[in-house]
Amino acid sequence: MQILFLNDLLTFLLCFLLWGLLQLGAALLCLSLPEQAFSPERFFYRTHRWERGGRIYETLLRVKSWKHLLPDGAAAWKQGYRKRSLSDHSEANLRRFLVESARGELTHWLAIAPFWLFGLIAPPDVLWIMLAYALAFNLPCIIVQRYNRPRVAALIARLYPSPAAEPAQSN
Repeated sequence: MQILFLNDLLTFLLCFLLWGLLQLGAALLCLSLPEQAFSPERFFYRTHRWERGGRIYETLLRVKSWKHLLPDGAAAWKQGYRKRSLSDHSEANLRRFLVESARGELTHWLAIAPFWLFGLIAPPDVLWIMLAYALAFNLPCIIVQRYNRPRVAALIARLYPSPAAEPAQSN
């Protein structure tokens, strides 16, 4: 329900400013959370069976053909972890990638969630435009995180097999 009535130009400018603040707020919140909050084993970040190890995103959405077009938001932050390309294949860096991709995913989910706030400052029809904008600019980033995470987890398993996964040797 609209509670603030401004002319169209001011409404547009306020929407533009509000989106920037909401995106920034989501990023700052996620950057302030400890790494433990982004464990790739948590249900929210875990790869689910229907995702088929991330292959569903390639099969249905051809993610490999467009993921390089997305910006890497980490470049905007001093402490940001750039995920565009992995040059360091150490176990520690690959595990950090898993955590940071979960952080990126949550950031984009949080950036979508407050689209409804625009209903307070704009006519009801604009709310659907704001939802479309939020989905168009955040879902591709979420999809790429969910596509990459299982692939990196598989790389870790290949390069650094855990001793528990190896069969016991008998003498």
